[in-house]
Amino acid sequence: MTESKSKKLAVIRVRGKINLNESVKNTFKLLNLNNKNWCVVIDDNPSNRGMIIKVKDYVTWGEIDPEIHKELFNKKGELYLGNIEDSKGKIKYSKYITFNSKNYKKYFRLSPPVGGFGKNGIKTTFNKSGALGNRKEKINDLIKKMM
Repeated sequence: MTESKSKKLAVIRVRGKINLNESVKNTFKLLNLNNKNWCVVIDDNPSNRGMIIKVKDYVTWGEIDPEIHKELFNKKGELYLGNIEDSKGKIKYSKYITFNSKNYKKYFRLSPPVGGFGKNGIKTTFNKSGALGNRKEKINDLIKKMM
């Protein structure tokens, strides 16, 4: 992973797979958020923001600290053991992230948070003491509770 000056967003899937429409399922597939309590770290750009807005009723997100990002790799990062390119060397796969010269999977499997997501559960927004929506800098506290 190259260090860039753009902001990074941590997106955590809070709700499960039941009764999702097809476009939301496809967006989760593009974000690599296949299961509950999985986290991905993505660049903050308009296309990623659009995908987050599409799945806003199922995820929580915010701007991640670089120190927390490194800690995520150290504690919850899973090494990618698949192919990096095809046998002829023509196609390079992008199913991994390189960090400290090691290849990791693009997602982190986190535990449920110690103390729960919030007072009002996983069906209300963060502004109303729930779990969903934009947490801004407080996403770092949630990630610490989930590691």
